[in-house]
Amino acid sequence: MLTQTIKWIGLGSLMIALSACGFSLRGDFSLPASIKTIELSNPGHNTSLKRTLEKRLKLYKLEMFDKSKAHAPADLNITLLPDELDRRLLSLFSTGQVAEYELVYTVKYLLQFTGHASQSVTFTVTREYQDDPDAVLAKSRELELVLGEMRQQAADRIIRQISNYYANLATVPTL
Repeated sequence: MLTQTIKWIGLGSLMIALSACGFSLRGDFSLPASIKTIELSNPGHNTSLKRTLEKRLKLYKLEMFDKSKAHAPADLNITLLPDELDRRLLSLFSTGQVAEYELVYTVKYLLQFTGHASQSVTFTVTREYQDDPDAVLAKSRELELVLGEMRQQAADRIIRQISNYYANLATVPTL
């Protein structure tokens, strides 16, 4: 009985300590409750990233801004700028063919909360990719899956950054 009580007290103390230091599970982030509508635009670019980000934002039950139906401006504007995907050579087979690449996905966007100046944000997502010249078709499909995962990771990072920037709005100049 006494050992079970000590276990519960220890577990409770651990949970309080973890929550007090700001610990949260990876992928467990929230957007501010004051953000109800988001305008997501991309001037002719990033259609795959835009679709991925829209899907992620809908999980938060946010309304996507529609200019034709809107009576007021969106709470948040996100403008996706042209993204880039670069491949860096990491290793070669003894035959001189490429064995491994590093994929570097660079994402750029503008973030603007209503009544505040816009902020330009750039970040990269990297992933290693092993190539096999004997399995071209399978490797091209694998590359598509890896790129999809990189876009999901980028969309999650954008959402985390929205939350961080919103928390620091006091230091951002207002319009």
